[in-house]
Amino acid sequence: MSTENLKERTARGLFWGVLNSGATQVLNVVIGILLGRMITPAEWAPIGMIAIFSAIAGNLQSSGFSTAIVNMKEPKDNDYNAVFWFNILASICIYLVLFAVAPWIALFFEQPCLTDLSRFIFLAFLISSFGISTNAYMTKNMMNREITIVNSCALVCSGIVAVTLAFNGYSYWSLAWQQVVNAAILVIGRFFFVPWRPTLSVDFSPIRRTFKFSMNILVTMIINTVNNNILTFIFGKLFTRTPQVVGNFFQAFKWNTMAYQLVSGSIEQVAQPVLVEVRGGDPTPALPREGESSMFNEIRVFRKMLRFTAFLAFPAMFGLSLVAHEFILSTIGPKWEACVPILRILCIGGAFMPFYSLYKNLIISQGRSDINMWLNISQIVLQMALIFLTYQYGIITVVGAYTILNIIWLMAWQGYANKLIGVRLWDVCKDTIPFAMISAALMAGIWVITQGITNIYLLLFVRILLAILLYAAVMRLLKVKMMDDCVQFLKV
Repeated sequence: MSTENLKERTARGLFWGVLNSGATQVLNVVIGILLGRMITPAEWAPIGMIAIFSAIAGNLQSSGFSTAIVNMKEPKDNDYNAVFWFNILASICIYLVLFAVAPWIALFFEQPCLTDLSRFIFLAFLISSFGISTNAYMTKNMMNREITIVNSCALVCSGIVAVTLAFNGYSYWSLAWQQVVNAAILVIGRFFFVPWRPTLSVDFSPIRRTFKFSMNILVTMIINTVNNNILTFIFGKLFTRTPQVVGNFFQAFKWNTMAYQLVSGSIEQVAQPVLVEVRGGDPTPALPREGESSMFNEIRVFRKMLRFTAFLAFPAMFGLSLVAHEFILSTIGPKWEACVPILRILCIGGAFMPFYSLYKNLIISQGRSDINMWLNISQIVLQMALIFLTYQYGIITVVGAYTILNIIWLMAWQGYANKLIGVRLWDVCKDTIPFAMISAALMAGIWVITQGITNIYLLLFVRILLAILLYAAVMRLLKVKMMDDCVQFLKV
């Protein structure tokens, strides 16, 4: 594969990745606004309480083998087939266990409704098991246009179902149905576009061959899931008598996640396949390197992805923090105003979250899923300690401490990135900090000059417009190359 061809494929992948993430988040925003207006904070709480269980179940069903497929140089049909049948068998077993423990989940949170609700929601991951291999196929082959189409169709259809049910008074059940319908349509859509089909001739040797690598990925995925849901889970237990607190945090966390995934989702779809191709390797740390030129190409590609991430992440997340108050009030209403300060803090940390995705894909592309696993384990241990040291001071303190730790912990990932491919901290800072400083300065300036506007709808419009225009103008004025690169991506 020539360098130019890889460059073109990367550009197309990034273009469709941005389009996919953009379409996904726009649809999520529209659906989220409609549901937020019809469902109260207390009614959102049950969904937030059990989110961690369905997410961990989803990790267990794939067991990291789909990631191993993406990290292979040339996966065969037998590899996809083995993962397909393994996922289904594993998912059936996991669902039966979760079905049995549902009453204990309800007892833990003192919410009787969680028994039936959790049993129904867990069907989503069982259905999803039929589409894991096809999703790995689409990711490996960078079928990002098709991924965009499938994801958008699933979101639209499941959103219509959820909004219709919520309008008719089905409360949290509308959110449950949204998850199940979304999973079903994703499976159907992936099979429509992917030419590969499973067969009854099952050979689990690919599972055994990639077992160690995949288990490291599995542990890491579970740790990441715990990391992403730990605050909702803990708040769900600590604030059992005041579920609106859990609902407010879950709402703020949802908007923050949707925003930074606009960037990380774009990178995620191309980062690992491109880095694997540049390296020319397979998911095993024992492979020799191809020489110094290969190392140079890895650094060059990784740094360009860093710049692209910083170029988008900092203005997007700092901008959302700027408009958080008027955005929440003008979209989902004053009943959610208590989630505004939580959202503002989360957005600061959210600006750095896409970098985790990039570092993770770099380390996995080197075959070092063990490093990826231990970095995440260490992070969650520190987070748990921090949460239990600060929770008595209130939710704002906990969220602030949680955010600061997540920003600082990036240094650990950078240290290993330097060891693996030689990318230096100084170069990373040069690639990212200017975008952070410019974005922060612009948002602070916009906040000052718009203080006199009292109408929240006008204030929201003016702040967003100024942020876009001023950021683009500054990038042009400073002749930032990433601005030109993004234009080129759109032309490919």
